[in-house]
Amino acid sequence: MKEALYWEKSEADKVHCLLCPQDCIISPDGSGRCLVRKNIGGRLDAMNYGAVSGLALDPIEKKPLYHFYPGSLILSAGSRGCSLACGFCQNWSSVRGEGHAEIITPADLVDLAEATRDRGNCGIAFTYTEPLVWYEYVLEAAKEARNRGIKTVLVTNGFIRPQPWLELLETIDAVNIDLKAFNTRFYQENCGGSLQPVQEAIALAVGKCHVEVTTLLIEGQNTGEDEMQELSAFLAGLNPQLPLHLSRYYPARQWRQPATPPELIQRLAEVARQNLDFVYTGNLPGSYEAGTHCPDCGQLLIQRGSATHVFLTKGRCPRCNYPLDIPAYEE
Repeated sequence: MKEALYWEKSEADKVHCLLCPQDCIISPDGSGRCLVRKNIGGRLDAMNYGAVSGLALDPIEKKPLYHFYPGSLILSAGSRGCSLACGFCQNWSSVRGEGHAEIITPADLVDLAEATRDRGNCGIAFTYTEPLVWYEYVLEAAKEARNRGIKTVLVTNGFIRPQPWLELLETIDAVNIDLKAFNTRFYQENCGGSLQPVQEAIALAVGKCHVEVTTLLIEGQNTGEDEMQELSAFLAGLNPQLPLHLSRYYPARQWRQPATPPELIQRLAEVARQNLDFVYTGNLPGSYEAGTHCPDCGQLLIQRGSATHVFLTKGRCPRCNYPLDIPAYEE
């Protein structure tokens, strides 16, 4: 464990965690709602510091990041804990720390990333569970990676206060933020959180690093066409080239509702495309193979499948010269 960042003493021996909007006041020997920040003797400690419970070399597209070094691999690491409690969470056992964890220092993690560069690895992704409650470790590892020229990625729910978020973004190259829905009721009833901090986190990240957004679509919960119109308009107001991934829900944890119909996801993708240049569907047959085309002339820019091919010329469409925000190892 390690002393946590962003906290203050409260009344008696309690501590007030200032990392995320849950605003936990934690009694001695108690933990915050994230399960990993604990009051030890009047000091807030990060109990998951250095504890790596998931480690793999994944395709960058699995994060999902479709416009950030497409076709590359990325060393993906995760720990335990989460600031939300979604009833449909697909990684709940990992969040609770039910599996084995290995202690890996930030420097050792960056060493592993360097050792896999010759296999096509572009960097480190903090993923699998919620990296924002692994804050101290992620911050140190990301700083070390940045110093060595290694890219850093967060796959996160974006539920964090502005000050720690801005500090972390200084060390991060790309994020995929899980926007659960575009209505406050959904966050309150199904996730134990709120929408506004996530909207703010997305807005703060745009312009500071590469940003993509994912929404898991659950029929009858967050699948209204008006809601998708509002969600995509919000993102387009930040950057119409911001990629949106609309992913299919499957039953998980406490939820036994049937999987979302593919035709509903495709219809909502068309709604989102009225505002956004790049909308992808996920968890559907063939969705990974979806190519990326120029929004101006339709030219194929990224071909996916058994191999990925990128057709860009210095960040522009090779046919019409349209500028595109797609960092890539160019063909």
